[in-house]
Parts: sequence; structure tokens; C-alpha cells
Amino acid sequence: MHEYRPFVMSIAGFDPSGGAGLLADCKTFENLNIYGLAIPTANTLQTEHDFHWLHWQKLHIVIDSLKTILTNYDVKVVKIGIVPNIAFLKKCVQTIKDRNKNIFIIWDPIIKSSSGFSFMESDNHIKLIEVIQEIDLITPNFSEIHQLIQEGDSALKKATVLSHYCAVLLKGGHNENAMGTDYLIQKGETICLLPTEQIYYSKHGSGCVLASAICSYIAKGFLLQQACIEAKNYIERFLNSNPTLLGYHD
Repeated sequence: MHEYRPFVMSIAGFDPSGGAGLLADCKTFENLNIYGLAIPTANTLQTEHDFHWLHWQKLHIVIDSLKTILTNYDVKVVKIGIVPNIAFLKKCVQTIKDRNKNIFIIWDPIIKSSSGFSFMESDNHIKLIEVIQEIDLITPNFSEIHQLIQEGDSALKKATVLSHYCAVLLKGGHNENAMGTDYLIQKGETICLLPTEQIYYSKHGSGCVLASAICSYIAKGFLLQQACIEAKNYIERFLNSNPTLLGYHD
């Protein structure tokens, strides 16, 4: 008897190094026994060390692709990565919800690359709030949260404000006071997710891998808190998989 895998989808950029974006997402899906579908929002030229250029995909092509994929496959979870602006994100989310309002949506708000390249215009906070009310989980790090919202004088307070609109996983990789400690916040309630092992190496695309691992565990039927715990274990193994910036999925 065959055991069929649930369908999930990544809407993200193409990174030819395979460390981030669609390739990293699909590697994660496959390793966690999930069938991954993918729609590119952008084509990039980058390595684990340098970012060279980006070419955005036209919105109508992304939307047409979304409609086709969602019509033909019973997608359980969608993970969204880089988008050029809030209007682009809003149209993607609306299209997903129009096809199936029960699809779980995760947005990993990648605003800048580690080399400083800016991906997203993020200055319209009112429109942002309108969109994230239709999203189930966002996964900013301690740097990105400050670019998403002005209200609040700390990363944790800003995440708490946003948590009244959707769940927030505040990633701790850039948390200088408690490196590796994540915070899952839902409607103002905070759960602290401590690291389970010492991290020896950093990795290009680790945020993508974490979000796509959460996506996979949600598709398997895990509740959000447990999905985040399992995904944290996965990303810790990924980070320690080798000394280079490109991680292994095993």
C-alpha cells in the first residue's frame, strides 16, 4: 500500500547555490517526506558568500501559476519567501485564500540579504497589517521585525503587537542577548523555545530552511507549537551539518 505525501508549496526566489529560496525549501520538504511544489517570485544570482543581482518575476505570471497549481493539487500549506512589496504579497495571499481559505500560510519576511541587498519595500505598515491578518504565521528575525513595524521599543514587543494579527515566530539567530532562543507568540502569549544543542556553524538560507520545516510539520498534522519545536531541532542539525555556509539535509 502506497503512502501518499501531503502537498505543500513554496513561493520564493531561485538561488542557484541551493542554499536559500526554492531549492532550499524543496530539499527540506523532500527530506521530511513532503511533496514540494514551487513558484518563483524572482531569479537571483548569488552564492553563499555574495549577492550579485535579482530579477523579479512579473506578478501576473506568479498569480497565473498559483491558480493553476492550486486548481490541480490539494495544497495543505504555503510558504512565501521574498516578494518585492506588500501589494505583491497581498495579491498572492488573496489568490491562495480565494482558492482554499483553509490553506495554512507562512510568510518568511526576507527584507535584506546578509550581504546587505534590499529585497522588499517595507514602509507601509497599515497595508502590512491588512495582509498579515490573512496569514497564519510570520517568521522574522530580530533584525527584520524592526523593519516590519514601528510600534514597540524592542524586538519582542514589536512581535507581540503583530501577534494580535497572526502568530509570530521571532527567530533568535540575531538575538545578541540570547543567541538561538526563539519566541513563538500568539495573541500576546509568548512561548520561549530554547536551543537544544550548541550551534557551531552559521548557514546561508537557514531562515528559509526553518520556515519550510515548519511548513512540512504543519502539513503532517502537527499543531503550530510542536511544529516549531520539531523544525527547531531540524535546523540545529542543519546548522551543524558541516563547517561551510552551505548546509546538508540529513
